[in-house]
Amino acid sequence: MSDAHAFIALDSAACTSCLVCARECPDWCIHIEQHSETLAGDGRPRTVKLLDSFVIDWSSCMFCGICIEVCPYDALSWAPKPVVAESTRAGLAYGISELADPKMDDEG
Repeated sequence: MSDAHAFIALDSAACTSCLVCARECPDWCIHIEQHSETLAGDGRPRTVKLLDSFVIDWSSCMFCGICIEVCPYDALSWAPKPVVAESTRAGLAYGISELADPKMDDEG
């Protein structure tokens, strides 16, 4: 399993936009945008954060895995999917759709 640490995958359904991964990243290569919504339920209304954008800039990432270790919701994981070489730096910024876990695609 030589490529076990080849790619960091995101389960966007599990991400709560808590920003722990972005704060703990030593390279600051994770960029998250979210908005808050108030949900009315049976009890008191509560405010939740909803994920708008989650980007990992592979040109800065050192694949240390700290983001995976600190995520309290297991939204990040290692996946055996390579980061494809690009001719521009902008091409190395992967968003939610590019970070989707290939295992999740197979199940769906």
